[in-house]
Amino acid sequence: MRLVTAAAAALLLLPSLVLAQAAPALEGRLKKIRDAGTITVAYRTDAAPFSFEDANKQMAGFSVDLCRRVVGAIEKQLGVSSLKVNWVPVTVQNRFETVAKGKADMECGSSTVTLSRMQLVDFSSFTFVDGTGLLVKASLGANGLGDLGGKKIGVIAGTSNERALREALNRRVLNATVVPVASRDEGLQQVESGAIDAFASDRVLLMGLASKAKDAKSLALLSDALSFEPYALVLPRGDWQMRLAVNSALAQIYRSGAIAEIFGRWFGALGRPGPVIEMTYLFGALPE
Repeated sequence: MRLVTAAAAALLLLPSLVLAQAAPALEGRLKKIRDAGTITVAYRTDAAPFSFEDANKQMAGFSVDLCRRVVGAIEKQLGVSSLKVNWVPVTVQNRFETVAKGKADMECGSSTVTLSRMQLVDFSSFTFVDGTGLLVKASLGANGLGDLGGKKIGVIAGTSNERALREALNRRVLNATVVPVASRDEGLQQVESGAIDAFASDRVLLMGLASKAKDAKSLALLSDALSFEPYALVLPRGDWQMRLAVNSALAQIYRSGAIAEIFGRWFGALGRPGPVIEMTYLFGALPE
């Protein structure tokens, strides 16, 4: 009888023993973060309202707020009381390289997920969805891309916006001159000065950019959406534990409704999120 009881007890304990053995040891970035008690987060200084520096040179924006919540969730996952956060500014040119070379554990900005970029880095679940738009002088009288034939259109070189612009011009057989610029601020300055006729970038970023213009009413955002731009947090390539930790944190944020609070803080003036963005958060709210 005692043997039977002991055997039964062993069978009851077996699932928990299997689970305990199945739990993998920490490795990669998560182990480094736990051991050092520090996480390094890259952020953009020029991607308002997603990631920028405010008047006090402090990090701010939708993606920055989201990443602060993600860091808090990772603290709980790792069982540490508090992680020190090192914020590292990056540019549109070096954001992916910074994560790939281990100079940051993730990047919180306005980075679009593309297959070609996945050769260098990984991405989290989607955090926002936008599209490439066009900012022009209102006096130009343009209603869409079709009115920009023979005009000069600026775009930051090497971005998904540049690819979307060139593809749209080819599809519509439009002969416009694509002018590379180094930053959104430069693009705005050239539109205002008349050096270029339009500037292409993500539509929400263009809205934030127009607010910095000398005369915002002199500018117009065309209705054309030239591309689908799904944003995500940039993560180290091939590090499944780090990706799972971040996606688990995002899922918790999406399920809890905290995403509505963060969205409202930065985009409340635009009204409720559209159906595509709502579905993005619904699909990202994965169950445990």
